[in-house]
Amino acid sequence: MNEDKSRTQEKEKLYEAILALKTIEDCDMFFEDLCTINEINAMAQRLEVAVLLKQGETFNTIVEKTGASTATISRVNKCLKYGSGGYDIVLNNK
Repeated sequence: MNEDKSRTQEKEKLYEAILALKTIEDCDMFFEDLCTINEINAMAQRLEVAVLLKQGETFNTIVEKTGASTATISRVNKCLKYGSGGYDIVLNNK
């Protein structure tokens, strides 16, 4: 089995595990086991940046509100404009 196919299967297992979570508490326990606190905080920060960008906030305001770097904000902004649409799926379900 080549590494790309193996990596794809690993990602699918991860996504299936995430889809199996039913509550905030389940998510909290799983992500605490899976990720470092810094990784969880970084993902949460990126999601908040996406929310604020969708609301039309400026980069400077987002830096002040979230503490995110302008590089992070730029990356999230690029994903919102040219990415696969993952942020939109999540943000449109809020």
